[in-house]
Amino acid sequence: MKIAQISLLVNDYDEAIAWYCNMLGFTLVDDTVLSEVKRWVVVSPGEQGANLLLAQPIDEAQRQAVGNQTGGRVFLFLYSADFDTDYARLKSNGVHFLEEPRSEDYGKVVVFEDLYGNKWDLLEGR
Repeated sequence: MKIAQISLLVNDYDEAIAWYCNMLGFTLVDDTVLSEVKRWVVVSPGEQGANLLLAQPIDEAQRQAVGNQTGGRVFLFLYSADFDTDYARLKSNGVHFLEEPRSEDYGKVVVFEDLYGNKWDLLEGR
């Protein structure tokens, strides 16, 4: 088994699609209208990563969680086979990094925020 998809709360489908596809280079896998207010929107980092199901909130509790689905901790981990190239590309695309890249026992890492403030790690393992 593997985790294939993760639900991510977003304020707006179209702005989230634009950000994940343009800023991070993800691919839009599916965008199916389910109702007047709900769509099935899936973006993917590539063949080896879990997809993100972008979901608009349906109530106030979900609206409050947009950008803070993990209480301020790093939420998602984007692995890279070429950290320096990917870091430079994301930075030139305008991705907001919270720190400079650093080396840890597990590899190179840097924390960035998505358009809603969710924290991500960009990682290259050893």
